[in-house]
Amino acid sequence: MSGHNKWANIRIRKSAQDARRGKLFSKLIREVTVAVKEGGPEPENNAALKLAISKARDANVPRDTIDKAIARASGEGVGSAFERVTYEGYGPQGIAVMVDVLTDNRNRAVSEVRKTFARHGGNLGENGCVSWLFKRKGQFAIAKEGLDDDDVLELVIDSGAEDFKEEDDAYYIYTDPGDFGKVRDFLEARRVHVLSSTVTMIPDTVVKVTDQSTAEKLMRLLSALDENDDVQQVYANWEMSDRLLEKVAG
Repeated sequence: MSGHNKWANIRIRKSAQDARRGKLFSKLIREVTVAVKEGGPEPENNAALKLAISKARDANVPRDTIDKAIARASGEGVGSAFERVTYEGYGPQGIAVMVDVLTDNRNRAVSEVRKTFARHGGNLGENGCVSWLFKRKGQFAIAKEGLDDDDVLELVIDSGAEDFKEEDDAYYIYTDPGDFGKVRDFLEARRVHVLSSTVTMIPDTVVKVTDQSTAEKLMRLLSALDENDDVQQVYANWEMSDRLLEKVAG
């Protein structure tokens, strides 16, 4: 399994703990709130809100909680102070790291992100230092039961998606971010079992991590960044064996 999907699965597994689940829910609701402030409360007319709702549902955020967040955000002044920022840097072994932040205090956010990189063998870089190594893509993880490669290829072609990849846990369908809503609606209409859906950053090349010490440093860095309340997503171009990953992140 590629590194970005492995990390997503680690986050999901860890968020099963009550405290972590509460923090994840808070981040997802913040995303919903800001999307409403930026584009209005109607998902059909607000692609960012539609995506935020989809991500919240995938994480089992209660529908009532989502609806209340939309209602609150529709009022004047709620959530208006938050801004989106992306920070870039390097982890152990020169691994490229991108950090999506949603914050009401940019100075606090950059200070905390910089400290986190420094504490875990990395460093915060300039804007653009690693973003050229990634492409933004829509990603759908779909259950493998009852499907083979030909079935998924047909879904890709008929939906207007770009490509797919089979991994141990699921099929992953990739699309241009602008086609995300169209592909999602197509899969829903076909009643495809979508395990998760998001817009993510896919690395063009990966750094293979083979020694346990580097792997442990990397996992500590990614986990520490993810623990930051302002951090929404973390992307990095790493790859390691499942066996090594289980040792350092199990």
